[in-house]
Amino acid sequence: MKLNIFKIVGTVLYLLAIVIFPLLVKNRYFLSIAIFAGFNALIVLGLNLLMGYAGQISLGQAAFYGLGAYSSAILTTRYLLPPLLALILAALITGSTALIIGVPSLKLRGHYLAMATLGFGIIVYIIFNELDWITGGPSGFLGIPALKLGNITFHSQIQYYFLIWGVVSLVILFSRNLVYSRVGRALRALNFSELAAQGVGVNTSRHKLEIFIWSAICASLAGSLYAHYMSFISPSSFGFHFSIELVTMVVVGGLASIWSSLGGAVILTLLPEILRILKDYDIIVYGLILMVVMIFMPVGIIGGLGNYLRKKVKWKAVNHYLKP
Repeated sequence: MKLNIFKIVGTVLYLLAIVIFPLLVKNRYFLSIAIFAGFNALIVLGLNLLMGYAGQISLGQAAFYGLGAYSSAILTTRYLLPPLLALILAALITGSTALIIGVPSLKLRGHYLAMATLGFGIIVYIIFNELDWITGGPSGFLGIPALKLGNITFHSQIQYYFLIWGVVSLVILFSRNLVYSRVGRALRALNFSELAAQGVGVNTSRHKLEIFIWSAICASLAGSLYAHYMSFISPSSFGFHFSIELVTMVVVGGLASIWSSLGGAVILTLLPEILRILKDYDIIVYGLILMVVMIFMPVGIIGGLGNYLRKKVKWKAVNHYLKP
């Protein structure tokens, strides 16, 4: 009963933080950072299911993010489709691409899988640059219309803030239900030992492919929302470095924890902005912070804080709530 109460209180605090933040922070710059944190959180939630639970490494999430963005941009500007329909079709296109890529790639393991997804990401990045008659090339893609749902057009930052964090909240709910389902138990068994999971009847190939496709759809959804928010996209936003940042968010926040992945996305979206005051030394400090976290908090920042609270406060529910 205590654990259930703690979960309810934690969820209420999370929802209150989302509602109160834009009321307390009137600065458009900070609101913009919160929106970008939402984009990153949406991608990282899917990626953590793939990495933290299924144990599969992907360095191609930026490519799926870009596919969602460019698909929505092209469908709405060139074919004049409604943004909501374009968003759905973009998710289908990205999911289908993940299916085609995932079938052969997920036969690989470890760093071989990482290299395969890295190669896919580089190929997609080159396509974004070279097919300038479709994507606009390095100059970017202009004139993307604002997102419209029914009679509501999302023009203001406040509207977009609640939209993106509403979507993130729904994905969190879905992810937690997935983790506690039979599929979630199968993913954890797969992560522990693929051979052992196969021995007890788990269809490991199917589950790996399903979660790979889901992580790609999460990235596509974030990309579509990003495109309609910015009204301009360029290949530089979807390169290899961003894929590395996403993996870093998962690891620093904490693997195999829904709330930890959310915390990692928020922290590493905010941290570069804070370090801007250091000018030319921000990258050095950023790297040092990541090193300290990885050395002294190998389970991630959120997981490390949970362990600390469990030791100091003697409240085991804290640690249970953070996983997953």
